[in-house]
Formats: sequence, structure tokens, C-alpha cells
Amino acid sequence: MLTRLAFSLALTASTVFGTAVLAAEDTAPLQIFVSKDTQTLVVYDGDQVVTSTNVSTGKRGHTTPSGIFSIIEKKKMHHSNLYDDAPMPWMQRITWSGVALHEGKYVPDYPASHGCVRMPREFAKMLFPMTKRGFHVIISDREIAPQRITTADLFMPRFAQPAAELLSDAELRPTVTGDTEVEVASNDNLPKNGALAVAAMPKAEPPLKILITRVSERQKFADAQALLTRLGYYDGPHDGGIGKKTRDAVKAYQELHGQKPTGVMDQAFMLSIHKVMNRKPLTGWLSVRRNFKPIFDAAVDLDQPEVALGTHFYTAIRVNPAQNSAEWYATTLDNYIGDKAAKRLGITVPADALAPDAAETALKRVTVPSELRAKIETMLGNGSSLTITDIGTESETGQGTDFITITKAAPKTEG
Repeated sequence: MLTRLAFSLALTASTVFGTAVLAAEDTAPLQIFVSKDTQTLVVYDGDQVVTSTNVSTGKRGHTTPSGIFSIIEKKKMHHSNLYDDAPMPWMQRITWSGVALHEGKYVPDYPASHGCVRMPREFAKMLFPMTKRGFHVIISDREIAPQRITTADLFMPRFAQPAAELLSDAELRPTVTGDTEVEVASNDNLPKNGALAVAAMPKAEPPLKILITRVSERQKFADAQALLTRLGYYDGPHDGGIGKKTRDAVKAYQELHGQKPTGVMDQAFMLSIHKVMNRKPLTGWLSVRRNFKPIFDAAVDLDQPEVALGTHFYTAIRVNPAQNSAEWYATTLDNYIGDKAAKRLGITVPADALAPDAAETALKRVTVPSELRAKIETMLGNGSSLTITDIGTESETGQGTDFITITKAAPKTEG
């Protein structure tokens, strides 16, 4: 089994648009699932169990966070800078705040660590060469496992178009980091069939890490600034910051449209300016990272925004652009949203993490513009992932990480 999972490059013959080509295909990246209720760690290849072990997670007061992580650093020998230089052999870090998988001298069948995931020595040593930076680690409050998912809403790999055909007239909303709109590829022109097709060795793309979540207040404000610019009220940056220039522009708009000139981007202002521009208000946001760095983001539409999305994780393996195919595996995590957060997000209906089709339902509620979908699908690499979530991506996601989603268990009720 371990020999089969060695990370070598396999060359396979494929057919693209009637022309034979050679395609480079990596073996499937592994996923690691840690269950805090059973104190177990299971390694998966797709939905197949590769190996498993007992572990010990964080004790009370030092609880191991639950959520979606990836390996961001590996060291055969590491010493803790938090707990008296304690040795942490075969360390695989998943947050910069101090959470890692590592060998533990003492691995009981109950939570006993200071927040890390302790593994028996022989297993930690065996696991270390089986993983790479970027491989995902899912830590859950109850035992869950990846399951195969097939739906037309998933991203499927395709070949990039000729360079001269990459520009698109499609308008996407600006990011919050500046006033340059995202430029994406059009999918109108695909490679030619028959004699005009060119045989080539497709370049193996690094995996994309994709996040879809609810639009933030700052992103809403940035979008409103862009609309004010188009209407001639504002000539500043589209960064979501509310300074004097933005407030003056909002006041000018409000005065002309019969609203009280407060300079505040309140609900009445937002509804009015989107109606004037014949645009739907922002509901969702898609962000993409690769090699632990952000590369682009853009708006997406969420159906029924008053209903919680839940938290879902999807991974693509055996990605083959030559055949426009990939195997996707999904899992749904519990993620409790309190009343205050739900009100702030406009959520009135909670998610049902136990629904058998929860991951598929969440996908169907997201509309990705066709040009944006084309851009993503021409960049999709083996091991690419998608996280859909309402909340929980800001505290640990940062420089040198993939998207990290921290989930919360529902509070225990008495009785």
C-alpha cells in the first residue's frame, strides 16, 4: 500500500478532442481526518482508508481546534517555543499559532495534550514521508469521513485557451485590495478538433485552494464605492474603507435620491444604489490561493442568503484536463453559529449538518459566473480543494497558509 502511495509521476496516454496526448498525473494526495470524540486519526486516499491510529488531542483548557487545515510546515525534530522547549518529533504544523501533529511520548485514549494532536511514535514516523505541505487535515468534533460526490455544480478541469483569446469583456466586481477588477478567461473558444488540434504535454498545475463564503461588510462597502465611481460621485480607492471622501460621496448620492444625507452606507442606501445600477447586492465571495498565497477573488451569488450554508469541504483528485474529469470527495462539518453572529450575517434558518445531501445542496446554492468558472477550471490541479462556509475563516488564515476554517460545536444542553 505504501509503495502504491509513493509520490511518483505517472505518464498516461489520453485523448483530447480526438488527438492523443500524454498527460502527467500525480498519485492522489492524502487527507488526514482527526476525530476528537473517538480520539482517532484516519488517513484517506479519496474515500479509501489507507491507515489509522489512536491519538490524544487537547485537554480542557487547551482544546485542539476543530476545522479545516492543511500542513504548512514539516520538521523531523521540533522543539516547542510555548512549553519549555518540549521535543515534538515528526512535527507537521497546521497553524502558526502552535497546533501540529507530532509524536507523543504519552498517547492515552483521552484528550491530554496542550492543543496538538499526539500520535504514537511508529505511526508519526511512518506518516511523515507520506505527506507534503498543503495536504489537508480535517479535525472534527464527531467522526466524519469523505464521500464521493458527483454533481454538475463542481469545477471540472479543462485546457487553457490560446493566449490571444484569454481576455473577456465580462465585468466582475472589484476586490477589497484595490480598484482593479479581476480579469478572467472566456470559455467561448475551445481548442480545435481534428487536424487543427495540437498534441502537447499538459503542464501539471499546483492545486488551487478555493473558499466560498458570505460577503463581508468591507467587501460590500468596496462594491458600493465602485458603483459610486461609475455614477460620478467618487474618485477614491475601492478598498471598503469609510473615510471623509466616501462619506461625502454617499451624502451627495443620498441628497439626489431623496434620502437623509447621513453619509452612512445603510440598508436603504445599498438597496437604492443597486436598484439604480440594476445590480443585485453582493451575497457571496470566492477567493483562491495557491502555494499558500492569495491569487485572485471575485463575487459569486448565493441563493436564499437567509439560510445558513453550513461548512463543507471538497477535494479533487485524479484531475485530468485531457478528459475534463476529476474525482471529488466531500464532507460536512458541524459549525455552530450563535444568535448574534446569525443576526449580523442575516441568517434566519440554521444549517443541517446531518442532512445526507448537505454538501451537494450547498453547491447548488452558489452561482459562479461562467467566465470565473472557466478561469478556475483551466488552473485546477490535482489535490485542489473547495471550502464553503458561513463563518470561521479569518482568525488563522494568513501569510503562509491555505484557507483555515475554524468550526465550533453547538453548546451542550442540560437534561
